[in-house]
Amino acid sequence: MAKKGNRVQVILECTEHKATGQPGMSRYITTKNRKNTTERLELKKYNSILKKYTVHKEIK
Repeated sequence: MAKKGNRVQVILECTEHKATGQPGMSRYITTKNRKNTTERLELKKYNSILKKYTVHKEIK
């Protein structure tokens, strides 16, 4: 039987990378608790193409 719960997978995408127009994309997959965190996630993650830590926002 499948688990029923509040945890869902979300995709985080770099905001600074989009603005530069460089090829490629920095994305991370993580989970969040839908009940406790209703708004979209924003985390600082490492962007290997820009070689620095940038803000990644939840998409979809």
